Amino acid sequence: MSEIADFAERIAREAGELIRREREQNTLRTDYKQQTELVTHADVMADEYITNAIRQAYPDHRILSEETMPDLTQAEELDTPLWIVDPIDGTVNYAYGHPQVAVSIAWAEKGRVQVGVVHAPFANETFRAEKGQGATLNGGPIQHSGATDLRQSLFATGFPYTKDNLEPLVRRLNVMIHHCRDLRRIGSAALDICWVACGRLDAYYETVSPWDFAAAKLIAREAGAKAGHFSEVPEGYPEDLWGKDNVITAPGIYDGVRALLVSASG
Repeated sequence: MSEIADFAERIAREAGELIRREREQNTLRTDYKQQTELVTHADVMADEYITNAIRQAYPDHRILSEETMPDLTQAEELDTPLWIVDPIDGTVNYAYGHPQVAVSIAWAEKGRVQVGVVHAPFANETFRAEKGQGATLNGGPIQHSGATDLRQSLFATGFPYTKDNLEPLVRRLNVMIHHCRDLRRIGSAALDICWVACGRLDAYYETVSPWDFAAAKLIAREAGAKAGHFSEVPEGYPEDLWGKDNVITAPGIYDGVRALLVSASG
């Protein structure tokens, strides 16, 4: 597994250098998926770079990637190992020149994520975890904040590109704002979760796609954070890859955060 983790970290760093160079040296070209979701040429370039590297090194493995292979049914097929790739998590940040951008690469076996790497090229930070081995930031061990008081807790969440069903999200935000210290809106789910892992945030919740959270959720768990959902995971679907209603927090506030989110979802 360490060989796979080393490989994932190497290609994440190389893809990070590619997207950093594209933003700093070239004219950024943008487009939209489904008329709403921003995508840049660098997203596609980095996705192709990562997936080509995986195909060469592990030709028998499957790939679920946001830009070139976004077929979510891949997560339900458990017979062969699966790579889950987000070449640029935080594309809007990337396009606007913000630094909160990450390359996310996870590797799963039989539906369970075993390796996760999240590399933030503009901050030069690399989060990494192997199942059962703990989590690191730039090679040093990390741990959750240890928060136990919900009212003193800092949380993060995000909002979808489509704005046609915001009412339940606003209800959850309202209840969380009234029971926690404050909100941070970072714009990258992978970094939100990694920041819970290293104690920069106490809690995170959101509905996102597997490529947004798969690597970071393992990193958070290996840093001692608690991760689950505030709604039911469909029977038979790999829990590690189910993206609806994720909640990830320091263990001491998990039950309180989840209860708030459940109450606001009713």
